[in-house]
Amino acid sequence: MSAPTIYLINCYTLSSTSQFDLAMPKPLILLIVFAVLTIPAYAQWPAADAQRLEERIKTLATHGANADGGVDRVAYSQADLDGRAYVRQLMEDAGLEVRVDAGGNIIGRRAGSDPDAKPIMFGSHIDSVPGGGNYDGPAGVLTALEVIELFNQAEHTTRHPLDMIVFSNEEGGLVGSLALTGKLRDSALDVVSHSGLTIAEGTEAIGGNLENLEQDQLHPGDLEAFVELHIEQGAVLDNNGINIGVVEGIVGIGWWDVTLTGIANHAGTTPMYLRDDAMLAAAELTIAVNEAATSRPGGQVATVGRIQAFPGAPNVIPGRVEMSLEIRDLDQTVIDEIFVEIQRRAAAITTRSGVTIEFAPVDVASQPAPTDSRVQAVIANAAEQLGLSHRLMPSGAGHDAQDMVAIAPTGMIFVPSQDGLSHTPREFTSAEDLANGANVLLSTIAAIDDGALQTTTEAE
Repeated sequence: MSAPTIYLINCYTLSSTSQFDLAMPKPLILLIVFAVLTIPAYAQWPAADAQRLEERIKTLATHGANADGGVDRVAYSQADLDGRAYVRQLMEDAGLEVRVDAGGNIIGRRAGSDPDAKPIMFGSHIDSVPGGGNYDGPAGVLTALEVIELFNQAEHTTRHPLDMIVFSNEEGGLVGSLALTGKLRDSALDVVSHSGLTIAEGTEAIGGNLENLEQDQLHPGDLEAFVELHIEQGAVLDNNGINIGVVEGIVGIGWWDVTLTGIANHAGTTPMYLRDDAMLAAAELTIAVNEAATSRPGGQVATVGRIQAFPGAPNVIPGRVEMSLEIRDLDQTVIDEIFVEIQRRAAAITTRSGVTIEFAPVDVASQPAPTDSRVQAVIANAAEQLGLSHRLMPSGAGHDAQDMVAIAPTGMIFVPSQDGLSHTPREFTSAEDLANGANVLLSTIAAIDDGALQTTTEAE
């Protein structure tokens, strides 16, 4: 009679991984058992379906498609409503229990095995800027859905509940994540969105209920973690041939309105040496802003993006100029120091030109939002084990993740943007890159579910 056969069941896929009979030498049995039980989780999950991801990106892009090949799926518009309905149906088809919360966010839950375990949340947004592209936001939503379907395919029940989220009106000011984290101001509700509806009206139109904001709010400790996948919206990954960006944090933003006051006078009768030309001083200040940012090492950026001269006539020396100043960095101290340096240079310009320069802070500033070092490490390890190149990098653009940092260990995964283009119909990320991102997201969620945040201390 033949010896009994033993099957080893893989703990990640719940499928038979190896078999042997008891007639084998005991050392060989032990070796097989050890090898199977120590196979990393990343090697066991089914791979993301690149074609499925690409087809869904293309289908979602039909909702709000414009003649340039991009989308005008601005929040609260009919295109947004149609896109949300499409994604919600996909979520329901994947077996998620779907609801719309008070802030208009779509949340789909996949139950876990432990009723006391905190949810792991992941996702992004599908609304666009006017004349936007097809990947900013949808890449994160559809890879999140892909992760759900890969868990389904593996017939694996996570210990933690999984909450896939589609944030509302990200492009109009991170409305959904602000609502979810209790930071949406009453004053924001009257702001008119690109759809023509106020944020209050739009939130109601997509199924939200502003009266229940406090009831639906998440607090620190309510989630095990939050992870967002996004296209880079820059060229670092693409230019360097790197597969995955591990986001260190989302930069803080300082913003000022700058007013330069000289003396308006006749352009033909006033000699050059007698002019208090506000426009000339503004040109000097613009160069000074660039020099203040580039004169020190680091990834900080400083920008003059808007400028207007008054009275604005060709034959009048400008007596007043209004311009903007924006400074971004991962470190608030760096932002503050660069601003001080710009002020110092502005004082020197005033001394030379006689033009006064005033800086007025604008209340749109945001503090730097560093991601959790443990989640960074889990993402980096997932990429490493999948054979994907990766690098730590900041996000120069804002994302819903910057609000989630306040309530949960948060991480972000970047995938390449071809030529660094975003917020344009020419925005593109390949299906292969989307699949790579989905595979890293899957392994990241699985590792967090398996307790990685309790054992990981720092990013690789």
